[in-house]
Amino acid sequence: MTKTWDCIIVGGGAAGLSAALVLGRARRRTLLLDAGGQSNRPAHGIGGLLGADGRPPADYYAAGRAELAAYPAVELRDGEVVRGERIAAGDGRFTLELADGTRESARRVLLATGMDYRYPQLDGIAERWGRSVFHCPFCHGWEVRERPLAVLDRGAGAVHRATLLRAWSDDVTVLANGPAELSDEEAALLRAAGVTVDERPVAGLVGPGEELTAVRFADGAERPCGGLLVPVTLHQRSPLAEQLGAATHAANPLTADAVEVDAQYNATVPGLHSAGDAAGVMPSVANAVAAGNFAAAMLVAGLMADRFSG
Repeated sequence: MTKTWDCIIVGGGAAGLSAALVLGRARRRTLLLDAGGQSNRPAHGIGGLLGADGRPPADYYAAGRAELAAYPAVELRDGEVVRGERIAAGDGRFTLELADGTRESARRVLLATGMDYRYPQLDGIAERWGRSVFHCPFCHGWEVRERPLAVLDRGAGAVHRATLLRAWSDDVTVLANGPAELSDEEAALLRAAGVTVDERPVAGLVGPGEELTAVRFADGAERPCGGLLVPVTLHQRSPLAEQLGAATHAANPLTADAVEVDAQYNATVPGLHSAGDAAGVMPSVANAVAAGNFAAAMLVAGLMADRFSG
């Protein structure tokens, strides 16, 4: 630990890279630590990101890293942060420890660690995740458009997802995997949308490799299906927020324990910030880029205010 950084960014996905670019352009000494494993890496391409629509996530992140090389204030390092603490005495700096034993100190920390996407446990989902099985139709719906599609859900969630998915296909089925748990009004809405409801227990998915061609039921029957929309819950993939004393909360229907932040992406611990999925931003690369940009701008403003306030 040889110097104190203005900011350490933990996470090299869209939010972290976006924040690092803003900090670098503001000449703030910034260390970006990237453990890899961004949640959208399994996808063939990023859907709906202006200027990069359909670009493979790995290529997008590599391009972001290359852009950061133009800014001497930014250092990018591969590595996992395993522990962190805030030294409350003095100027309240943070110390982070990496898996290799390296320790780094910073005035500010920005958590852009992403989230762990937990999807239903069903045979065949894992190998198709982020491609023919997905949680966001805005990200993946275009690629499976006009195919027979399905939603693995029940109740109000199934109604919401199925009616939304009708934007991409006229053939949408709710796979309730048991009782559909629909009110009369919800059932009527699905009928009006032309959505079929199938309550048979689902046994697994069928198709070569990552491709989905059908859903197999427990009775051995199959239903054609070219894309499956499933609910997910997002959980912190890193214990760092908890270690640093940040409050977490269920920020939206998808997220179980997002870092609690204010409108400027300040966490509940002074000097700690968070952006992207980790902070409960609705999941998309576009939203993460915007959040990282704004969080970094607010962070720079805070650093400069600290510098000249005595």
